[in-house]
Amino acid sequence: MKKKLLSVLMSAAVVASLLAGCGAAAGTAAPAADAAPAATEEAAPAADAAADTAAPAASNGKKVAVAMPTQSSERWMHDGANMKEQLEALGYEVDLQYAEDDVQAQVSQIENMIAAGANCLVIAAIDSDALVNVEAQAKDAGIPVIAYDRLLMNTDAVSYYATFDNKGVGTKIGEYIVQHCGATPDAPKTIELFMGSPDDNNAHMLYAGLMEQIQPLLDDGSLVCKSGQLAFDDNNTLRWDQQTAMKRCEDLLTRYYADEDLDICACAYDGLSYGCMSALEGAGYTEANWPMITGQDAELMATKHIISGKQTMSIYKDTRLLASKCVTMVQAVLEGAEPEINDTEQYNNGKIVVPSYLCEPVPVDKDNYKEVIIGGGYYTEEQLAE
Repeated sequence: MKKKLLSVLMSAAVVASLLAGCGAAAGTAAPAADAAPAATEEAAPAADAAADTAAPAASNGKKVAVAMPTQSSERWMHDGANMKEQLEALGYEVDLQYAEDDVQAQVSQIENMIAAGANCLVIAAIDSDALVNVEAQAKDAGIPVIAYDRLLMNTDAVSYYATFDNKGVGTKIGEYIVQHCGATPDAPKTIELFMGSPDDNNAHMLYAGLMEQIQPLLDDGSLVCKSGQLAFDDNNTLRWDQQTAMKRCEDLLTRYYADEDLDICACAYDGLSYGCMSALEGAGYTEANWPMITGQDAELMATKHIISGKQTMSIYKDTRLLASKCVTMVQAVLEGAEPEINDTEQYNNGKIVVPSYLCEPVPVDKDNYKEVIIGGGYYTEEQLAE
């Protein structure tokens, strides 16, 4: 492909200017072969469809390096593509890389980004503790670092943080369960928790928000966790992995729910809900005893599951908005301005309180997905009908 482009460049100088931003395709490459099908076989949101057709702005000579965790999750593919498109429209050269949930691969990628002369680093960490040393290298090189959706822990090298209200995500999942599960002390419901990765600060905050909402129902007996695995240490899921969630759900169903149905799978992410669905189907659950299943990210597959009734709800996080907020942070940092911030208290990473911008998460279910998701232009009716 590069040889063909070179021949075109040699024959037409005008074409060269048009091809300056063709690297946008790099952020939307096909997922790795071992990616979970449920998270990778879907089309990007409608808003991404024209990403490769927009003419990029002329280069301003500055390079932004974007380190993303994996292409095995639909939302990270959208995040990377959205950010790359918006940054290139401002004239920045963008180096977008995915590490496929390999911690050392991400460390190496960031080292190479620093060596290649990045002017700003945007990092969505796989394991933030593993990045402390490479972040220190960036700081020593005078490269500002912006944490994207996952807080960079135990470092003073991070300048800003762009994310959704992570505790708010857990709060909204918990509120939904409390309002819709119909549990009372006289008619209790069973619940099991499938939380996120222990090396992701977001997972801890989500858990805290969730527990604040459901703890009163656990205390009065309205909700019953038969496994007793209510502590985060007992219900977390390393790397937010779908297969890990499926195996744990299978074990719980076998050990604790052989003679009684599980009523609620409180999942912290759509990928975990897919794993629980597989386990439930394998255990013989049908529409007649199908549990409430929560999620996060409102992936295309998850939204289809909400329409069909397999998944009860998800948390919609418009990655276009998050990418846009991060891009304004990058632009402000590189132009010597102050970015928009709306939180200076919540996100203490163990070294500093990181100035943050929090986007608002929105719960979606069968009743409001048309208004929120289709009405917001995130997916089209045609995509959801495929």
